[in-house]
Amino acid sequence: MLSKVKSFGLSGLEGFMVTVEVDVSASLPACEIVGLPDAAVRESKERVRSAIKNSGFDYPVGRITVNLAPADMKKEGSVYDLPIALGIISATGQLKGPMPDYIYLGELALDGSIRGIHGLLPMVISASAQGYDTFVVPSANAPETSYISSVTAYGAASLKEAVDIINSGGRAVPWEKKQWSPKRISYHNDFEEIKGQYGAKRAAEIAAAGGHNMLLVGTPGSGKTMLAKSMPSILPELTFNEALEITKIQSITGIMEAGEGIASERPFRSPHHSASTAALVGGGQKAMPGEISLAHYGVLFLDEFPEFNKDVLESLRQPLEDGVVTITRASAKATYPADFMLIAAMNPCPCGYYGSRVQECRCKPYEIAKYRNRISGPLLDRLDMHVEMAEVGYSDITSNKPGESSAAIRERVDEARRIQRERYKKDGIICNAQLSARLVKKYCVPDENGQRLMRQAYERLNLSARAYNRIMKVARTIADLSGGGDITYEHIAEAIQYRTVDKKYWGE
Repeated sequence: MLSKVKSFGLSGLEGFMVTVEVDVSASLPACEIVGLPDAAVRESKERVRSAIKNSGFDYPVGRITVNLAPADMKKEGSVYDLPIALGIISATGQLKGPMPDYIYLGELALDGSIRGIHGLLPMVISASAQGYDTFVVPSANAPETSYISSVTAYGAASLKEAVDIINSGGRAVPWEKKQWSPKRISYHNDFEEIKGQYGAKRAAEIAAAGGHNMLLVGTPGSGKTMLAKSMPSILPELTFNEALEITKIQSITGIMEAGEGIASERPFRSPHHSASTAALVGGGQKAMPGEISLAHYGVLFLDEFPEFNKDVLESLRQPLEDGVVTITRASAKATYPADFMLIAAMNPCPCGYYGSRVQECRCKPYEIAKYRNRISGPLLDRLDMHVEMAEVGYSDITSNKPGESSAAIRERVDEARRIQRERYKKDGIICNAQLSARLVKKYCVPDENGQRLMRQAYERLNLSARAYNRIMKVARTIADLSGGGDITYEHIAEAIQYRTVDKKYWGE
């Protein structure tokens, strides 16, 4: 007998329909899986056989042929265990009625229990877009479907439960729906704990308000890492669409918190400087997302910036410009979102004390030049703000006066982001950092004095066209923090100072 069960596969963040065709015939006992399966799919026949027997169903004695259509798309992972098992049970007449037109996803254990899988959320969203609205999924993954109003999901903890759902004729109780709302997060790092560094904290507020990338240059112990780790506490609250995008990526990589169902906070990723290009940008045999995609709508913090391999750093240039990354391998191709805020931190020299007030630098000039030149000009150009951080004074460290809290700063950031969302609602962007060159001309027009100052800075600092656009974007954010009015001389002046540190350390 022949049965057909619908399932879904995943290519990058996009799902594709997979029809699991199962034919059981009277012949010598054998089980063959065709349709470009990988090793995990080929091994599923052993898991399926044990799961069927241990769940109290009959495993047929004969030839079983499983075809995963379309046959020209590679099938990966253990997601097809459940549909294959249900196809065998259906083909041998062990169901009470016909197989419902649902989508079935799940990995089977030998005892018949259903384990969670990676990538369920993007598969459900893709299937819903193609007109499928009912799913049988592992109970461990069911919370991921809670916030998608257009689908009905049944959570099954075992193969027997999945069969009971099918036999119920639609009378089974689906997984409970939830209304999404921003969750208040308690952060470990708060800006009120950062002593001194008032200029750097002001720069961090501007970066958060506009989504700008930022380079921190300072001596050891000046607070670069602490400032970067405090950034999530002043970023604006997640919107539902942002939370959904973050969750899709986390679902693929399997880093979702159990039971949460959807991301509740912006990601903060801090890879070690020994990370490879594939780890940072994405790759591997299956073209999996890297750190830049895991930091989507959040912060990617690269400490000890020049210590990263130069090829790794140069691979950031295109994602920083486009907000997406396309990974191409011999057996896979995938496009992932990578709209992240890059916070990079570095010492001014190998020993760290170049320009220090408290300790003399021990580095030779050629060592300093070699160290700094690991950061290329094109990459520096893509960092909107360059901020210098000096040692914290004794009076600041010993002061009992509390600094401004992250909550107070976040209120201003939220208001600036609200102004930006309203301004760009017809342009398909949400913050100033995403402005294209065309939109910069439209929205970043300074007053007469501001234009005069910008012309002087452009000529004296030998700025590139990209640096000019970055300064105008930062000036637009500073104006938004002041209420969203026109860009004035003062806004341009403050924005320009964030592009002068590179001239000091990298020269003309």
